[in-house]
Amino acid sequence: MKRRDMKQDVDKELLEYFEQIRNIISENREKTGALIRVLERTQELISYLPPQVLEVISKDLKIPLSEVYGVVSFYNFFTMIPKGKYTIEVCMGTACHVRGNPRNLDALRKEFGIEIGETTEDGKFSLDIIRCFGCCGLSPIVRVGGDLYRRVNPTKLKKILTQYE
Repeated sequence: MKRRDMKQDVDKELLEYFEQIRNIISENREKTGALIRVLERTQELISYLPPQVLEVISKDLKIPLSEVYGVVSFYNFFTMIPKGKYTIEVCMGTACHVRGNPRNLDALRKEFGIEIGETTEDGKFSLDIIRCFGCCGLSPIVRVGGDLYRRVNPTKLKKILTQYE
């Protein structure tokens, strides 16, 4: 794909990522699982996968756009919605649920005025649930921006979040 074609397909806010996305595609084009590798690295770069970027990936990897959308919609770790700087993930597996994470989730909803899958207006936090982190003995578990916190309650959670502001 010619460089000018890519620029026509992507919103102006994404212009700064052209070369990096182009490099990601080039580095992974011939590798097994290229599509997933490209999607993962691109999402790491810009925090989500906007439709314009998916179109570019589809064209450059010569993969039907429907297949690209199929992969993005199948795997829950891909998102087409911009995420906040920090994602708050609340475990809702059995142990965490029984030991109080529904209260933590309610406290977060109330504190930030957002629901699961949404992002605060300032773009700082996104809220998600996870089915299990595999740390049941340390429940309830909450992960913020990749940092795992154990035995969390609403008071402790409020203190934790001050580190990210």
